[in-house]
Amino acid sequence: MAQHLSAERQARKAVGRRARNRAYMSKMKTAVKKVRELKDKDKAQTELKKAFKLLDQLAAKGIIHQNNAANKKSSLTKYVTSIK
Repeated sequence: MAQHLSAERQARKAVGRRARNRAYMSKMKTAVKKVRELKDKDKAQTELKKAFKLLDQLAAKGIIHQNNAANKKSSLTKYVTSIK
């Protein structure tokens, strides 16, 4: 348990940040799943654009690392191009 006033404040802030980050991560995982579930190339490309935008936003906010976003984008692009 936090002993100092400032530590108590930081602990309260951390709870909110954790909830926000978990929501962002859930949103990201859902976007990735949407792209991977599609078998139609046109629909997959439109979902890919949405996923790219979300990944870029999360990387810019520092929720995920830029390299993590780049790796996910590369993986998704490879998948979409492999769809016949």
